[in-house]
Amino acid sequence: MSKKVEIYSKSNCSYCVMAMNFFESKNVDYEVYSTDDPNIFDEMMKRNPYARTLPQIFIDDELIGGYTDLIEKYTE
Repeated sequence: MSKKVEIYSKSNCSYCVMAMNFFESKNVDYEVYSTDDPNIFDEMMKRNPYARTLPQIFIDDELIGGYTDLIEKYTE
């Protein structure tokens, strides 16, 4: 999987860690953006105004959703 993976995360988020672990287990590089920074949080909300949970995961600029959405999509 050679794709651009972006994860909007926050500190102390177990689902964020699980998403990162998933990509690491697949040897997929990813970029993490911490929503603890208000500017990053605002950027995430512009990309997905309906975001209510973290992480928010984008692959090749396509919104995947959160951790459970990721697992449903990529583990069948």
